[in-house]
Amino acid sequence: MAYRRLLLPLTGTAAGEAALATGLMVARIWSAHLHCLHVRVDARDVAPLAGEGLSGAMIEEMMAATERESGERAGRVRAMFEKFTATHGDLTMAADPNTALKVPGVTLSFEAIAGREEDVVAQQSRLYDMAVVPHPEADEDVSSSDALHAVLFDSGRPVLIAPRTAPDVMGARVCIAWNGSAESAAAVAAALPWLHRAQAVRILHSEDYQRRGPAAEGIQAYLRWHEIDAELVPFKSQTREVGAGLLGAARDFGADLMCQGAYSHSRLRQLILGGVTRHVLENSEIPILMCR
Repeated sequence: MAYRRLLLPLTGTAAGEAALATGLMVARIWSAHLHCLHVRVDARDVAPLAGEGLSGAMIEEMMAATERESGERAGRVRAMFEKFTATHGDLTMAADPNTALKVPGVTLSFEAIAGREEDVVAQQSRLYDMAVVPHPEADEDVSSSDALHAVLFDSGRPVLIAPRTAPDVMGARVCIAWNGSAESAAAVAAALPWLHRAQAVRILHSEDYQRRGPAAEGIQAYLRWHEIDAELVPFKSQTREVGAGLLGAARDFGADLMCQGAYSHSRLRQLILGGVTRHVLENSEIPILMCR
């Protein structure tokens, strides 16, 4: 089993550039196709504001401004993509991401379409083995976080969250964040190709992190059936933060990839009260493979 098709919702921020470099690294590892998708804001989405007491002239002006800004942003994203690919001369560009090219190595494609990003990304992701998304940058580009949650909640596919800076290596030392939940089980299943090629695998578990479900010994036994040897290591919360303890344990292991379930508690609860998923998303310095 391997990852053959990767989707990258591409933004024009620094986080987007790091995600592009991370996505290319993943594509090289698996000799996969990387499809970069930029979703432009559809100016027609402004039209419903007419029911909010705005005049037709005001709506038309807002639509024109939206179209202009969207076009400028799409141009910046396309320029970033072309500049990046120009520095990698061994890449093969594919005009149609749905046509498999019979060529060795990595292939890339780029597409810019108009629509609601969360809808388009979630729907398109269902046709790919994995989505690679930029690190959430709430203060810079909220759309990257929209894409992340769209894939997590509506695609049925795993998502790889790229770090703020592209890594030098990935998948040699892999951590599994295990809490017995259905989400963590899905993450382990999605990560099996990575786990098979890893040099070392560690299962991180904690009483503070455990949910109703199998203990860490159970997933260790499951992995043995797949001929994957993984060691069990407990971790402790740091300053009452389970997520901080988890990331600290991953750093101690020298992990270059971690897989975990996302939002075992509701997303709303985590947004209000905080949670492991939110802490990891905001603070991780390594790629994180998540499933919901």
